[in-house]
Amino acid sequence: MTSRPAQIAAALLAGVLFGFGLALSGMLDPARVQGFLDIFGNWDPSLAFVLGGAVVVAFAGVTLSKRMRRPVLDTQFHLPSNNRIDARLIAGSAIFGLGWGLAGFCPGPAVASLSLGLWQTMLFVAAMLAGMMVHDRAYRTQRAPAHRPA
Repeated sequence: MTSRPAQIAAALLAGVLFGFGLALSGMLDPARVQGFLDIFGNWDPSLAFVLGGAVVVAFAGVTLSKRMRRPVLDTQFHLPSNNRIDARLIAGSAIFGLGWGLAGFCPGPAVASLSLGLWQTMLFVAAMLAGMMVHDRAYRTQRAPAHRPA
């Protein structure tokens, strides 16, 4: 049986570990990310090593999960069912990439960077959350079935 407090504690521990890893690797500094993307200028390869480490850890986790009947803290694995590459996915990826390149943040490091107390980070996270809410409302409205009175 699953325990909700255990799930919350595991998620909190994973988030703290992720944030610590981002801080330790220097990925809370947007200049590092922008330096990695500046391949024709003063290129900084450090993000490649962080991403390589993440791929190794993810590969190990996926390999382990394939050998398990169910997760430790749930009754089943919750895997995505949609595997289509469509216009929404491409547009979202482009917006993500533009924001990442311009600001030097993606959601995880941006949230972890709030601990630094910089107003620029707070502004980015506020804009990111506003964008997520606008998307969710637009998507919910788009997917809502038309109501027809009887």
